[in-house]
Amino acid sequence: MTVIIGIDPGSRRTGYGVIRIEGNRHIHLASGFIDVAAYPVCERLRKIYLGVQEVIQSWCPHEAAVEQVFMHENPNSALKLGQARGAAIVALDIPVSEYSARQVKKSVVGHGAAKKEQVQFMVQRLLNITGRMQPDAADALAVALCHAHARGLRKLGLEFG
Repeated sequence: MTVIIGIDPGSRRTGYGVIRIEGNRHIHLASGFIDVAAYPVCERLRKIYLGVQEVIQSWCPHEAAVEQVFMHENPNSALKLGQARGAAIVALDIPVSEYSARQVKKSVVGHGAAKKEQVQFMVQRLLNITGRMQPDAADALAVALCHAHARGLRKLGLEFG
């Protein structure tokens, strides 16, 4: 039994999702987001760090997966996103794997150009979640599922990509 935390970093909201792998089953344990929009930038990074640490302490995951930063049109936005991502990674203190947004979408939906709504729908189906999901939490769960699929392929000696 392995517990995985997925992180969808954001400078305003950082999503998290925790799943447990039992054989071929993926079980939803927790998901949500750390809302830091009301804080100044430096305080946001501290709040992300503390929020991720709180999730880690609550669920004791064995592995983590984080979405990579993709280049925005605005370099300042990419920089802020990278800082938020760094704060989350430092808080994890467990093995971390990184996946591109395209890899996550391809793993969960079947194609790398899937829309957010498609990702949310598939996350709910794959994890048997009913009701409306918050987008950042759904994205973080998608990152965790992507890692679960990738590690399964690696165990079989296959390449993930």
